Amino acid sequence: MRFRHPDGSTVHLAYCTNVHPAETLDGVLAQLAEHCAPVRRRLGRDRLGIGLWLARDAARALVAEPAARRALRAALDGHGLEVVTLNGFPYRGFGGERVKYAVYTPDWTSRERLDHTADLARVLAELLPDDEPEGTISTLPLAWREPYSPADQDRALAHLTELADRLDDLAESTGRSIRIALEPEPGCVVETTEQAARVLTSPGAPPAHRVGVCLDTCHLATAFEDPDRALDGLAAAGVPVVKSQLSAALHAEHPDRPEVRAALAEFAEPRFLHQTRENAGGIVEAHDDLDTALFGPEPLPGRGPWRVHLHVPLHHRPAPPLTSTLPHLTRALTRLVGGPAPLTRHLEVETYTWQVLPPALRPTTPDALADGIAAELALARDLLTGLGLKELP
Repeated sequence: MRFRHPDGSTVHLAYCTNVHPAETLDGVLAQLAEHCAPVRRRLGRDRLGIGLWLARDAARALVAEPAARRALRAALDGHGLEVVTLNGFPYRGFGGERVKYAVYTPDWTSRERLDHTADLARVLAELLPDDEPEGTISTLPLAWREPYSPADQDRALAHLTELADRLDDLAESTGRSIRIALEPEPGCVVETTEQAARVLTSPGAPPAHRVGVCLDTCHLATAFEDPDRALDGLAAAGVPVVKSQLSAALHAEHPDRPEVRAALAEFAEPRFLHQTRENAGGIVEAHDDLDTALFGPEPLPGRGPWRVHLHVPLHHRPAPPLTSTLPHLTRALTRLVGGPAPLTRHLEVETYTWQVLPPALRPTTPDALADGIAAELALARDLLTGLGLKELP
């Protein structure tokens, strides 16, 4: 979906296809017909943006075969879909029964991550719409926090700098500019926007015209970061917001109460990591997962509100006593695109958790999933038009 900002620029809104994980090119082509096109039709759009997730094997197949890239571009066009951004965070196995910490490997200390992201950039340069010269790729924030050494940091930054050089060459040869966005996430080397600014302005950091941040509003809220302060800090450091993922965390105001803990327990599940943070008077305590925060040998005490890294559907209001951080998302979006010029032009709804929600909230058919994704995009559309942006055909 495209929107005209009051300054005349185009802002893109997509939804991320990692909710339909496919490891192969055939799987990607199937998901376009089975999932993405139905969402577009529900929204009554001739054209819908998707934030494509390409696992390692699919990306390699596309890089190896020009005919495969042409076939994917033709399939996108045929289904009324367009791609300006890729989700390059998961490498493979995102649809596995147990993902947890595996989603952070390989990390930026590894040439596998460098080469995979370079492959994604080559593919994206050919998938971009004819009238859009710039694409973006979100990626993991260097690595999980441990084990991680100063030597690992040097290696990760060197790989990002090498990638930036490759992207400069790609721009020169294709006329298409691809930028990379580190996505701060709880528990990682780069957990907050403050850490992102510090890393991306440190000695050996990659150039800002190629590497910035992806502001995921669920992660921002989970870390109890204030949107205004976060964006002011990035701007002061000269670190660009390359892309933003619109997502909502789970919020519990009184986690010391038994009924609140029982409600939270409904969201504990074995596939994904649900980092949990407690804010007691400005002191943030952390657990890597919701189940250990609730039931581990040293559970979070519940002296202040909790937020859980669990991408709640944007339009869904969790049943009391829980809420979502949608108001936090709205504040961030107002800063991102509500000013005289957009701070980023690429927005992506990323709710990949549909199939691990509590049974009462979980879609049981492809039609129900398409209904839910369309409802999320409709809410995001209404937020954007409420900020003065005009939806384009």
